Amino acid sequence: MPNTAPRRLISQLGPSERIEGPFTISNAQMGRTRQDKPYLRCLLRDRTGELPGRMWTIEEAVFRALPTNGFVWIQGETQPYQGELQIIIHTIDPLEPTAEQLADLLPVSRYPIAEMFSALDGIMRSLTHPAMRALAETYLADEHLMEALRRSPAAKSMHHAYIGGLLQHTLQLLRLAEAMLPLYPRLNRDIVLMGLFLHDLGKTRELACDGPFEYTDRGELIGHIVEGAIMLHDKAQQMMAQTGTRLPHGALTVLQHIIVSHHGEPEFGAAKKPSTPEALFIAQLDNLDAKTEMALDATRPQGEEAPLDLGGNFTQKQWALDTKLYKPDPLAG
Repeated sequence: MPNTAPRRLISQLGPSERIEGPFTISNAQMGRTRQDKPYLRCLLRDRTGELPGRMWTIEEAVFRALPTNGFVWIQGETQPYQGELQIIIHTIDPLEPTAEQLADLLPVSRYPIAEMFSALDGIMRSLTHPAMRALAETYLADEHLMEALRRSPAAKSMHHAYIGGLLQHTLQLLRLAEAMLPLYPRLNRDIVLMGLFLHDLGKTRELACDGPFEYTDRGELIGHIVEGAIMLHDKAQQMMAQTGTRLPHGALTVLQHIIVSHHGEPEFGAAKKPSTPEALFIAQLDNLDAKTEMALDATRPQGEEAPLDLGGNFTQKQWALDTKLYKPDPLAG
């Protein structure tokens, strides 16, 4: 098996094209054909996109040698299927990618990470309550945590699932709030902005991003919601010890409530339903940005992620949105 080769990225692939090269593999599963023969189904991706993969004949020993989530070298061909492209795999082997290969395999935000972080830093330093500003500065001074924020995806695969995705999602929410808060002057701006900054920060410990995006042990056992609430308690104690500043009575509880309620409903992972005006506002903004990003990625991806148009007006069912999506923009062009 070669370890380097010229390759075309997923966004460049067309139908009936032979391919060879490294890919990230996820959700590798063994299925059975109608003839009761084992086959491989998986998702294959690089930094430009993701395609379903199928290998119609596979030995169980070959399947057991593959990572469920990891890297593989494949030979195969592309095939149109129901208006979308899939990869038919002929051969597949586990791979330890080189640094050069890894750069082509892990997706990265299309926006400059340094510029996004600078914008987020400016918004957080604009808080007006002294204790809230001191809390923000305590977080921002934690360079290890801020580096994790700059690199972490916002999810393993759902929305903003790329290097810098958590930062992009958080900044987008802060900008949405800045635009909308003048319409709701009775909301407390400092609590909203701090709550948005904190709501997903536990994902820096929930997700590993030095290879395929996977849950850490703490991610599996604790999760980002509880992790974020624990982190906030610790940072408030650190702020008090370092600066002598104490949060006003109830502020810590209100911010922790935002973290544990931002998924909105218990069936979606919330520990509590949003029960303050700021928590309700944040939960709905979070839902708005996550679902809109998922819908746009599925129907109107940008730049080198733009897919080949194989016909058909609808995507396959988007399970996170519980629907197929209509792709055409009737006013475009």
